[in-house]
Amino acid sequence: MPQIDIPSQFDVLVVGAGAAGLYTALCLPESLRVGLITKETVALSASDWAQGGIAAAVAPEDSPTLHIEDTMRAGAGLCDRFAVEFLARHAPSCIQSLVDLGVAFDRHGKALALTLEAAHSRHRVLHAADTTGREVTTTLTAQVLRRQNIQVIQQALALSLWIEPQSQRCQGISLFYQGKITWVRAGAVVLATGGGGQVFAQTTNPAVSTGDGVAIAARAGAILRDLEFIQFHPTALTKPGADRFLISEAVRGEGAHLIDNEGRRFAFDYDPAGELAPRDVVSRAIFSHLQRTALDPATAHVWLDMRPIPADKIRHRFPNIVKVCQHWGIDVFNEPIPVAPAAHYWMGGIVTDLMNHTNIPGVYAVGETASTGVHGANRLASNSLLECIVFGAQMANIELADIGQPSETPIFPFRKFTANASEWQTQQTQLETLREKLPRLVWQHAGICREQSGLESAIATVESWQQDLAALPLTQFLLALHPAEPASLDLPNVEAQLRLWAETRNLLDVAHLILKSAAFRTESRGGHYRLDYPQPNSHWQVHTLVQTNHWWKSSVLDDGHRA
Repeated sequence: MPQIDIPSQFDVLVVGAGAAGLYTALCLPESLRVGLITKETVALSASDWAQGGIAAAVAPEDSPTLHIEDTMRAGAGLCDRFAVEFLARHAPSCIQSLVDLGVAFDRHGKALALTLEAAHSRHRVLHAADTTGREVTTTLTAQVLRRQNIQVIQQALALSLWIEPQSQRCQGISLFYQGKITWVRAGAVVLATGGGGQVFAQTTNPAVSTGDGVAIAARAGAILRDLEFIQFHPTALTKPGADRFLISEAVRGEGAHLIDNEGRRFAFDYDPAGELAPRDVVSRAIFSHLQRTALDPATAHVWLDMRPIPADKIRHRFPNIVKVCQHWGIDVFNEPIPVAPAAHYWMGGIVTDLMNHTNIPGVYAVGETASTGVHGANRLASNSLLECIVFGAQMANIELADIGQPSETPIFPFRKFTANASEWQTQQTQLETLREKLPRLVWQHAGICREQSGLESAIATVESWQQDLAALPLTQFLLALHPAEPASLDLPNVEAQLRLWAETRNLLDVAHLILKSAAFRTESRGGHYRLDYPQPNSHWQVHTLVQTNHWWKSSVLDDGHRA
């Protein structure tokens, strides 16, 4: 990646280049100088992997009101009706904006093609084959790269928010780029870093999804909400080296069987509907079965057998699944597919209002990083891409009054961190060990089925690992930097090593937040299932809120589901 000079100040910094970050950057006024930061290259994000589509009530027989009711029902009593109404009513115009930008949704003749997905009462999901996310992000990326007011800074890592001590207003970020840590000023910072699926051993999320935005915001004092609610998909391709590719529920709908190593259809042990039970029920059935029968449940799998479906129907209905499985050496016509549940989507995040403000002045959040109130305890299918677009569009209304003038900053000399080869090898080994152990721990104790003793044990382990990380010389050096104090790091393969440190730190913080939130909520609801509290409890029709390691409940939500 060629080195570029980064200005010391932008009007707005957007952190993250998935659908939320890209669309936010495009919607910000063109009079503003925008920096778009991504730790990879543009268009390597969870949005890019989104197979399904984007929901909007655009059909004559549909309406935003029906979309609202479906979303509220899916959210298991925790949706904010005002936010859901905002999402559904803005959806059609946002779809038109995407079409105008050049997103090529599938069509039937001239009309947009719409499909039906689980828990939707109407056909309202727009798609581009089964790679809708890639079509959206590719189109948005091309538009961003044309904009003169947007500077894309690739392979750069946001480390922390830069908070002004007196006003507690955010005035920029600390950024690791090309081997150096610099402090970049901005009148506003938008966190759009996606989810945190990599905190789980099994996830459909790409490697970049390490919860960076939530962790960075949490350390700066942001209020977070509903972090225990994770959506798990029951059937993700599970093979060493392979991406956790989703095998659609439609495959089971067409007649595929879930079987264990003995070839037995075990799902009926857990629910009379077997493979066709709801998504969370099937996920729990697979998880429970592996806990009982597998030597290592964290890496084990069951099998999805498509052979009961006629071969012609498989070719016609599931060509992409056939192709992906073939790539990984699986012939779906003659052998079953190894599958296991995987963490898919994080309903919780940084609390935001309808204009994306957080409680920290100058900090905004958009997309999966944010908790807007639209998903409640369980996200309705294909509302995630929609949320990125609807709320990203609101950044067009950012008020120039929000863009403060910076005060004078003292000029510091560069500080330099060096470590000899053996010291650094020891630190690197510790980080790699933590990075390997943490997702297995979180999957075991805060995965599909949770209970108090396991959560408490995992919390204690994570807190011990946080102390181990804090004791590393690199950690002590970085956390001792004063705001605006630049630094250089004299380390071998410095980009990869600092990313390993930063992501491990973020994942430890995210793990702690999820585990403690899951222990705090003593009921089962939506994406949160407790073996020791298996039923929903009306006293828990509340949001869980956390700020600087303090947890509390919102007031009980009324029928409009607003705290």
